[in-house]
Amino acid sequence: MKNIYQAYEQYSDATDPWRTMAKAMVPLFASNWPEGTANPFLRRLAAGYEVFSRTQLTHTRPEFKIDHVQDGAHTTAVQEDVVDRTPFCSLLRFRKQGATDQPRVLLVAPMSGHFATLLRGTVKTLLRDHDVYVTDWHNARDIPLADGRFGLDEYVGHVVRFLQKIGPGAHIVAVCQPTVAALTAVAVMAAEDDPAQPASMTLMAGPIDTRINPTAVNELAKSKPIEWFESNLVGVVPARHAGSGRHVYPGFMQLTAFMNMNLQRHVDAFRNLYCYLAEGEIEKAEAIKTFYEEYFAMSDLPAEFYLETVRVVFQEHALPLGLLQFRGRPVDLTAIRRTALFTVEGEKDDICAVGQTVAAQELCSTIWPYMRLHHVQTAVGHYGVFNGRRWENEIYPRLRDFINMHQR
Repeated sequence: MKNIYQAYEQYSDATDPWRTMAKAMVPLFASNWPEGTANPFLRRLAAGYEVFSRTQLTHTRPEFKIDHVQDGAHTTAVQEDVVDRTPFCSLLRFRKQGATDQPRVLLVAPMSGHFATLLRGTVKTLLRDHDVYVTDWHNARDIPLADGRFGLDEYVGHVVRFLQKIGPGAHIVAVCQPTVAALTAVAVMAAEDDPAQPASMTLMAGPIDTRINPTAVNELAKSKPIEWFESNLVGVVPARHAGSGRHVYPGFMQLTAFMNMNLQRHVDAFRNLYCYLAEGEIEKAEAIKTFYEEYFAMSDLPAEFYLETVRVVFQEHALPLGLLQFRGRPVDLTAIRRTALFTVEGEKDDICAVGQTVAAQELCSTIWPYMRLHHVQTAVGHYGVFNGRRWENEIYPRLRDFINMHQR
């Protein structure tokens, strides 16, 4: 199915003008008719046009739009800087005006079809008490073939490079998919006695050992040979893009998989959006629009990284079985001694089930018990582990205290 990307582009070319036209019609029909009184029929028509226009996918990273951080009554200005850059990733720093000597935290974002801005809420919360750096992965369709391959080794190499850039005594927080790469990077740095190995490592809702309480996502990854994934889910970037010819797992394929997991929830969300718009409940409608603006911003994954992740993490279970290698050398998790470990899981997580992340605690057996902590957050699913009210009020305080306890 190497032409799958081309077929998608042809579909987008044919339908996006209609969505653009629908968006342009919204202000006209949303006007008050007549004499300042809203016409119910026209308002429903405007709602329909807007809902249709909101089904358009985008392939450009949204802005973080974090220019300040609020801590109680105190407001601090924030400046977003690029402090390191490769063809595949930018290391962002959210520099707080006047803040000094706060713990430096590297937040490792997933490369899973969405941009790092999906962690905007996570970043805002961490900024209250920390000097925050974020891996801002680039869209693979915009990366020329001349810049080479990008697989698991390259991902781990980026994490090591960025920790070295930030310097000794930093802390690393990995969310979901990159927990495996983060744990590997710390083990590699520990084995080499790298002075920049982090003071603490927090792994949140990640697939460390997917043999434990396997989810539908885990079962799907094992249901087919890796050749099936390559033949059916990998496309070639069309000629119109800078990454022309690069093999990728397209973001629109990942989005389709995500939405099919909870299809009724998304259908209900768009139905609610229509009702809120038609009834003039603007605040409720804005919340849904904001979420899907981010959710429908898609990023393609390099095919090497996607296929290696499926094979190594979900099919072979190389990390928990002690078979994982980095650049041809075995990865020894028992080399980790100086980095404290905090694992976090969500009780209702249907992507990385309870037990899959805490497996890191047993694998890192040489870390002293007083340097290890685990927390299961009740009443949250996958995204609730790092976004939302319970993340802010229950998980984050534990993470903040853990980092402070192991600050060097």
